[in-house]
Amino acid sequence: MSKSNNKSVVPEAREALNKFKMEAASEVGVDLKQGYNGHLTSREAGSVGGQMVKKMIESYEKNMK
Repeated sequence: MSKSNNKSVVPEAREALNKFKMEAASEVGVDLKQGYNGHLTSREAGSVGGQMVKKMIESYEKNMK
């Protein structure tokens, strides 16, 4: 695991977020690997983040009904 200044209050949250990120990457066709992904372009990284936000908003809207 790489060094990071991001401390999770709930350790299980990091694992869940990593799984969520991998699912989002798969959905947008980005070859994301565990660990460092320095080979990604800004566009690819942005598309993964954008997909994650899209799914979070959809989940929030679904739970509001």
